[in-house]
Amino acid sequence: MTLEGGCYCGTVRYAAGGTPGLKAECHCRECQYITGGGPNYFMMMPVAEFSYTRGAPARFTRDDIPNPVTREFCPKCGTHLATRIPGLPTLVLKVGGLDDPAQYGKPGTAIYLCDAQPFHMVPDGIVRFETVPGA
Repeated sequence: MTLEGGCYCGTVRYAAGGTPGLKAECHCRECQYITGGGPNYFMMMPVAEFSYTRGAPARFTRDDIPNPVTREFCPKCGTHLATRIPGLPTLVLKVGGLDDPAQYGKPGTAIYLCDAQPFHMVPDGIVRFETVPGA
């Protein structure tokens, strides 16, 4: 499977190959900042099969916390595209940047419900975690 996508203004484009791993919605406070308040819909994709095909993202990594992730976004319009987690062979691909978001299907898991807001909706029938699986 190949997924293609990019940012709102078209400056940055990507291709993601392989089989999507975890398909989830994240309710953590950090994701709320990025999405404007809602949960963040994502799927895990193999880093080895992901590449930027046009432009290059800006990157942000916090320097004040242990084991920070690196967020990748368009330097022009700010669309959040992906997140890289140190030591993982997969990256967090944001559903909003897909050319065809319907390829996502639906989340199978909701994570960081400990930070969920009263207005967040969690679909019935999906696996729920207060933080992350295994924590």
